[in-house]
Amino acid sequence: MGNRRQFMLCMGGALAGAAVAPHAAFADPQEPDLIVFNARVHTVDTAMPTAQALAVRAGRFVAVGGADIKALAGKKTRLYDAKGMMVVPGFIDTHNHAGAGGAAFTGNAGGEGLLFDLHVGNPYEVEQVSIASIIAKLKAKAATLPPGTWVLGNFLDDTKLADKRPLNVHDLDKVSSDHPVGVVHRGGHTFFVNSKAFQMAGVTRNTPNPFGGTFDKDANGELNGRVTDRAIAALAKAGKREQFTPAQREKRVMDGVAFISAKFAQYGLTTVHHNEDGALEAIQEQRRNGKLKHRVSYEVSGDLLEAMIRNGIESGFGDEWIRLGATAEHMADGSLSERTMAMSQPYIGMPASYHGNLTETQEDLNKWCERVHRAHIQLNCHANGDVAIDRVLTAYERALKLMPRANARPKITHCSQMTPALIRRIKALDAVPSMFSTYPYYNSDKFHFYGQQAMEHMIAFRSMLDAGIKPAAGSDFGPGPFSPLMAIQAMVTRTGWNGETWGASQKITLDEAIRVNSFNGAYNSREEKDKGSIAVGKLADFVVLAEDLHTVAPSKIKDVKIVQTVVGGQVMYQA
Repeated sequence: MGNRRQFMLCMGGALAGAAVAPHAAFADPQEPDLIVFNARVHTVDTAMPTAQALAVRAGRFVAVGGADIKALAGKKTRLYDAKGMMVVPGFIDTHNHAGAGGAAFTGNAGGEGLLFDLHVGNPYEVEQVSIASIIAKLKAKAATLPPGTWVLGNFLDDTKLADKRPLNVHDLDKVSSDHPVGVVHRGGHTFFVNSKAFQMAGVTRNTPNPFGGTFDKDANGELNGRVTDRAIAALAKAGKREQFTPAQREKRVMDGVAFISAKFAQYGLTTVHHNEDGALEAIQEQRRNGKLKHRVSYEVSGDLLEAMIRNGIESGFGDEWIRLGATAEHMADGSLSERTMAMSQPYIGMPASYHGNLTETQEDLNKWCERVHRAHIQLNCHANGDVAIDRVLTAYERALKLMPRANARPKITHCSQMTPALIRRIKALDAVPSMFSTYPYYNSDKFHFYGQQAMEHMIAFRSMLDAGIKPAAGSDFGPGPFSPLMAIQAMVTRTGWNGETWGASQKITLDEAIRVNSFNGAYNSREEKDKGSIAVGKLADFVVLAEDLHTVAPSKIKDVKIVQTVVGGQVMYQA
């Protein structure tokens, strides 16, 4: 699936979209395709915050207001009685590894990992699993593969183990002595392997840690099986992978795209920023097949990014369904959930000398940012800790000073640990943070590694909003679940599944949380004129909820039923 073909396909879609004048539909709103009435519409539009009805024609809102909108119905208009249910703008996830966690090692794309990987944990919800169950699943998989072939498990969550201890090399040695065995943490920054994997990679207790990664040791100085960040590359070069024919590979990706798109619609997502590689052609193909249920902002890296730079293709190229967005996250440091992000302070319960992993030098980061920015491609760097965020902002400030440009909106993926100085710099750049959305609920069992004081400045939605910054919701799936309602609950309560509340000063209001998950997501990709709120002229993307979130106990928001997800006026999910 060559890059040239990918661009031709994408260009064809863009030209097809340009051939239709969508705004022409607004001249005559008398025959809407759809009218929703008797609803509690939360518009996220400051000009009209609430409404009772809306009308759609040619995929866009043509009327928003009171009950009189129903009178616009013609003979062919579909009428939907919301029966007092809540209607909100379609939810937007601005950071999603749709191929699932660990794609850098597994090579998964487009939902493929969800369909075909061996899952050792639950991708969607909190679930405790035992190490024995992980060993059993891996053993069964090993029995189907020839010796020397990797046996891989995905979606491990180290703090969701019923054994209350980490997975280690000795556990994985029980799986096989003939196969390299690896378990990918759902966060994607740590990898747990057996002795055979170390042997095949030539890694011993004396192997030095590479820049930006570690081979972790036990109390006796022996390899404990945990490998972090850039050190994972040494393991990736070893052993053989399960083999698929080109036809099998294509089918896996195609099936994965259809599967995950349906899942996104089920959870109320109408736009998702895909931070992955290798799925663009399948996404376009499934659009033609009618199986693409959500809009895509495709974030590029590698050969596709180079092709964009070489051919003068800028961010925003495409149409209303599939658009080339920012770059994929360019790594500056490690992970919050796996405790490898680069911080100025040490981690609690870890060696005082360890402050996380920086994965790129300032010089290299400066060069990369300048080159991408000069190509009119929206910058996007992964930075969790304050040390890494400082470096990314330095590179962004340098690039924009060398080539000033309005509405550049450089993106910072995660942007987790804040200080007042960093917030001022983010505001000055109009940088757009894509911040962990479901983490305060799902990963509350990890925050003791940071402590309450640090968590008051972590995933800092309150501080961002107060400064006039527009932070958006980024689930980081597979590392975090992608449920927007779980995200909204997390933002409003800062209370996790285990009842622990961390960083209560960063709570935001319900209306702010809905806006973060809708309008701010559109702003993140410079699409706020087309999506993010329910207003005349905008794309008709909305979600019908069984209950008004304003009347639900905050601790129950994630459990509210998604009744319908509508994209461009078409029902993509019906409960």
